[in-house]
Amino acid sequence: MILSCGEALIDMLPRTSTAGEACFAPYAGGAVFNTAIALGRLGAPSAFFSGVSTDMLGEILADTLAASKVDTSLLARSDRPTTVAFVKLVNGQATYAFYDEATAGRMLSEDQLPALPDAVSTLFFGGISLVNDPAAATYEALQAREAPARVIMIDPNIRPGFIAGKEETYRARIGRMVARADIVKLSDEDLHWLEGAGDLTALARGILARGPKVVFITEGAAGARAVTATQDRFVAARKVTVADTVGAGDTFNAGALAALHEAGALTKSRIAALSDAELDAALTLGTRAAAVTVSRAGANPPWREEL
Repeated sequence: MILSCGEALIDMLPRTSTAGEACFAPYAGGAVFNTAIALGRLGAPSAFFSGVSTDMLGEILADTLAASKVDTSLLARSDRPTTVAFVKLVNGQATYAFYDEATAGRMLSEDQLPALPDAVSTLFFGGISLVNDPAAATYEALQAREAPARVIMIDPNIRPGFIAGKEETYRARIGRMVARADIVKLSDEDLHWLEGAGDLTALARGILARGPKVVFITEGAAGARAVTATQDRFVAARKVTVADTVGAGDTFNAGALAALHEAGALTKSRIAALSDAELDAALTLGTRAAAVTVSRAGANPPWREEL
């Protein structure tokens, strides 16, 4: 089972009312939540861990997970409110305004960490859940606890506006979590934000030198790359009409993990020795699934039969 650990929130997406007025519509979302949903829809054994409210919006989150075949038994439920993010789209690119103070997700604490069943082979971390304490420290503690025995993947999914004033602490945490991870996924923009200018493969190899075995890099409409100490594999993206990019990277993560699960590769030893064919399959399923997500509004990952 693949356990996605991180934020679950309500995205308020821009819409136009029947009267022609600008308005917002609520959609269940969050980067890590989207990955859990996409894994379930792609047929991988998916579970989700986060602080989730018992309020009306929290029930939407829990019901949405269950409808996509995601195990919700490890959720840390509380009566704190649900995080809400208002989304602005410019030429299909999303920017966000978050309302996160004192929420069920933000206030997740280490005493809420669950004992994980043996069926959990892999943990996935990322998103805005790694920015603000106490939740960020809680997820890092879970990663540190489980990294010796289980496969770890991280996608920081960096939001520079969200980390303003916290960059030093955030960079230090991401550095520690990347070093513990087996798989790191970054967009090309995220990679440059972390490592500066330079060739993508060379920058990825710098990350590999700190401990990870595989770095996936998404390059927008061009495609995606997988870099190991000896391999540099690239798969072109499928050409589609883009509605928006909400959830694209999250869906790629799920596709890559689902393909590695299908290959029986989600163990420490196998991740360290992936073949070209296995890397290509991960890139292919990730880009195919993401292409469907960007072709429709909001974070709406495909079911496997849609591929």
